[in-house]
Amino acid sequence: SWVNRNVEEEEYIHSANKQQRQRYVTKMGKCQVNLGRIQEKKRFLSDIFTTIVDLKYRWFLFVFMMCYIITWVVFGIIYFFDAWIRDDISHIGDPEWKPCIENVDNFISALLFSVESQRTIGYGSRIVTANCTEGVILLMAQSIVGSMIDALMVGCMFVKISRPKKRAQTLIFSKKCVVSHRDEKLCLMFRIGDLRDSHMVDAKIRAKLIKSRQTKEGEFIPLEQSELNLGYDTGEDRLFLVEPQIICHVINDHSPFWEMTADSLKREQFEIIVILEGIVEATGMTCQARTSYIEDEILWGCRFEPCMTLEKGAFRVDYSRFEKTFEVQTPATSAKEMHELTEMEHQDQSTLILSSRRSVSELLPNRVTGDTPVGSLVCPKEECCCFAP
Repeated sequence: SWVNRNVEEEEYIHSANKQQRQRYVTKMGKCQVNLGRIQEKKRFLSDIFTTIVDLKYRWFLFVFMMCYIITWVVFGIIYFFDAWIRDDISHIGDPEWKPCIENVDNFISALLFSVESQRTIGYGSRIVTANCTEGVILLMAQSIVGSMIDALMVGCMFVKISRPKKRAQTLIFSKKCVVSHRDEKLCLMFRIGDLRDSHMVDAKIRAKLIKSRQTKEGEFIPLEQSELNLGYDTGEDRLFLVEPQIICHVINDHSPFWEMTADSLKREQFEIIVILEGIVEATGMTCQARTSYIEDEILWGCRFEPCMTLEKGAFRVDYSRFEKTFEVQTPATSAKEMHELTEMEHQDQSTLILSSRRSVSELLPNRVTGDTPVGSLVCPKEECCCFAP
């Protein structure tokens, strides 16, 4: 009972740690890393275009509106200040007075003139006269500033709307990974699919293992990244993603899962990051979709059900079976143990063949010597069976 109690306590602590696990990348592909205490924030201003495009939509719209409102207000203040300096406000209604800007008698009218000038509305009631040079210069300056703001804001809006980030929403990954044999090799597999009829061009897939470890010198390396081979050497990582495909990672002696068993899988803590990249056929922009799998999302001894059939001369994909799996007979041992067991079987077979050859050689009556004629070598059938009749 004491042993059972300790086992239950260990399982409870292990399950509690599992519940407190923090993903490095969410299932939707968002990186759970917050950057803090950045000293040189002025670097973001040196690349103002990317900074604006990367803003969330609510902040982007706020910046979009404030750029126009601030310029309207600033130039409205300048126009009103110019009218006040020239004493145009005190001579309102004087037919002999020649103002710089007609019908600008307060700040509201100056603000309206600023908006009408920058947006090229031109109602006609407020105009700049030739009586003042500064009015013409201000109008030219506002026109140039307005054109620059239009180019920047419209360009940012176009880039933000046309970004291929949303294209990743139609690239789906299976929620689970499976481990089973394929071609007599233990493999880690997951499935990907594209929901659109317009396909990804030059699609490539790669995966990384995120796992903390401690070196022999005692150094703790948090979230160490190691590459998982998905067929880079054979070109299998380049996909023609027309139908759902099962991506396979062969667990060999170069794989970090070489010594992983079904039991050790439950105790390990790691995360597999899957990255799918390709060019959007409609826009020509590069798109990237990401997801992650933790140890609880790996099913040992399972395979994915086929989801493609042939109907009426065409292939049909049933996405309702995209996540479905079924159990298959898979040993709970690691790939290393399976490899060692296979080698032992091969050695036993080689030893058996060698021993049988030795026994056959012992059945021969004499060994060929220089004094023995060739014709005197006779192997009776009842004594030797090494020759065919």
